[in-house]
Amino acid sequence: MKLLFKLQTLKSLWTLKPPNRTFHGHSRLLASDVYSQYEPVRRGEQQIPKYFNFASDVLDKWSEIEKAGKRPTNPAFWWINGKGEEVKWSFEELGFLSRKVANALTKVCGLQKGDRIVVILPRIPEWWLVNVACMRAGIVLIPGISQLSAKDILYRLQASKAACIITDDTLAPAVDSVASECQFLKSKLIVSKGSREGWLNFTDLYNNQSADHSCVKTRIQDSMTIFFTSGTTGSPKMTEHSQGSLGFRPLLSERYERYWLDLTPSDVMWNTSDTGWIMASLGSVFDPWVFGSCIFIHSSPVLFVYSCMLLVWPNRFKYCLLFFNSLGGEPLNPEVMAQWKSKTGVDIHEVYGQTETVYSFMGFLVWLVWGLVIIDKNANILPPGQQGEIAVRSKPIRPLGLFSEYVDNPKKTAETERGDFYVTGDKATMDEDGYFQFIGRDDDIIISSGYRIGPFEVESALIEHPAVAEAAVVSSPDALRGEVVKAFVVLSPTFSAGDLESLTHELQEHVKKTTAPYKYPRKVEFVQELPKTVTGKIKRNELRNKEWGRM
Repeated sequence: MKLLFKLQTLKSLWTLKPPNRTFHGHSRLLASDVYSQYEPVRRGEQQIPKYFNFASDVLDKWSEIEKAGKRPTNPAFWWINGKGEEVKWSFEELGFLSRKVANALTKVCGLQKGDRIVVILPRIPEWWLVNVACMRAGIVLIPGISQLSAKDILYRLQASKAACIITDDTLAPAVDSVASECQFLKSKLIVSKGSREGWLNFTDLYNNQSADHSCVKTRIQDSMTIFFTSGTTGSPKMTEHSQGSLGFRPLLSERYERYWLDLTPSDVMWNTSDTGWIMASLGSVFDPWVFGSCIFIHSSPVLFVYSCMLLVWPNRFKYCLLFFNSLGGEPLNPEVMAQWKSKTGVDIHEVYGQTETVYSFMGFLVWLVWGLVIIDKNANILPPGQQGEIAVRSKPIRPLGLFSEYVDNPKKTAETERGDFYVTGDKATMDEDGYFQFIGRDDDIIISSGYRIGPFEVESALIEHPAVAEAAVVSSPDALRGEVVKAFVVLSPTFSAGDLESLTHELQEHVKKTTAPYKYPRKVEFVQELPKTVTGKIKRNELRNKEWGRM
């Protein structure tokens, strides 16, 4: 993270500009050879192409431009780990290595176009090689965060019917503990300096492959990536995105060049999102590489960056040479935003979006190729100033950029539709000037340090403990993380209360082991009973309002 002060054109998370002015104080728009070739499509003079593959149509084109000496000497990929190790790849080197990985996946592992692969890796270079290799081979990538438990991995492998998994030494034991229950799993690849019985060493495997690989031909609507996303009830859903919604999307909107990223081939962009989330795909793969920019990665754990930097480096921001900062994933405390501005002279601009919708707006700015409105429960568009739900017009034509479906779950997919709109489940207002004001979720989803947590998963884990009769989980305010998980627990009548502090720790550890560690309740309150409706449904909303002082 010390590198923050060395980058001359660092983009922390994302970069954008509003209409009719330049955020950075001077014009930095340089023509992108790859981006500019799709100008006729953006103008409506040509149809959206039937076939598209990000590897061949974007990355390989930048490699050609690079070899012709028409791109700055900036690397395409730059990684450090804070321990002296560093990796830099040009677009040509990225292409060379990713072709070798594509051959390893297809020729050795036997994966074919349309097959699915689960990839659970931290921010290491191999994650990017697998991403590009999957594009080349038409393999559907399913990323996962490194904090997944064995139970989480089992669910993902079974639900997705993945034929292959790639992970590291940390999670390989968890995979081995459930692999026998995954009938579709044929290959296990480990990123490791050593070996493990039953696993293929990823590095050895691709190093022994040829770099001669022909990119498959993919349709723009072909499945590209599946993200598991938590909901209020039930297990995480498989949110599918296509070659078009992820790869072609940034090429379709002219506002990406003028107002949003404002990136050039000379720029460096740093996105701190976990590799399991869609933000990593957007901010660390597709969007910067459309403009031929350098993607910078630090292998440090995921941080609530702005808050943590203010704590760690309170007096060192005079060395920071940033052009622009933006934030996505959760609202940021206004005090943190004010402190950041006073230290760096640069504003933080909050971005709104979902796994299903990708980016949607930043205040007034709507850069997607669809209509974004505020609607009521009857799908009526609301006038300025009235609170409703953020919705995307999805009929008669489903817009490019919106997710394809929840895989194998037509019921949940249908539940997102209301009239002619896809409904986000987020509350907001829009003023007369077209500025959106985000208010919050219209359900019980908890977003803590950027992690999306469904209460059902945590409650289910708690109820498995013999001391727990009932449990309700809601969000609770937190100065650093924005909000955290809080559990209201009713003890079993057969359980002797004893030391509640020790029991709290025991329940927290139980949840960490049962589900992903980031989901554990940082706050636990023992109660005699939970508020319920006449039908017996727990009133989470009442508990949440109490936590946030809204009663």
